[in-house]
Amino acid sequence: MNMSNALIKHKRIFTTLAKAKALRKHVEPIITKSKTNTTHSRRVVFSYLKNKNSVDELFSIIAAKIGDRPGGYLRVMKTGFRPSDGAELAMIEFVDFNELYTGKHEAAEAGGGRRRRRTRRGGSGGSSSGGAGKTAASAAAAAAAATKAGGSDEEE
Repeated sequence: MNMSNALIKHKRIFTTLAKAKALRKHVEPIITKSKTNTTHSRRVVFSYLKNKNSVDELFSIIAAKIGDRPGGYLRVMKTGFRPSDGAELAMIEFVDFNELYTGKHEAAEAGGGRRRRRTRRGGSGGSSSGGAGKTAASAAAAAAAATKAGGSDEEE
């Protein structure tokens, strides 16, 4: 119950591998129950978690992100061994809350500049073809002129 609340609150916790696997078996049915936001499902989830803040966060933030996922809401990753007793450690986290794996973090940091450089064709990018940039620019100008002329009756 405490580890379930900690996982819901922090979205990622570090523990032993055995506890992480047991926690996954305990929490995933609760997350499935939270996909339907009814009074009955809230009461059932509260009977497991016994923490009002965790239930609110589970039904609002977490259920919104994992609403379309059919299962497998948690990821368990082995992180090594504990020096004192050699127990195998693991990190358990929600799958949709790790921006490094989902790729949303990179797209937000990249901004528009990097994307524009990748998708630019021709132009003043130092291409060796010479005339390719001019033809692309003239084709764009012709397309712009055609759109302007399309609004009036001059094209007939």
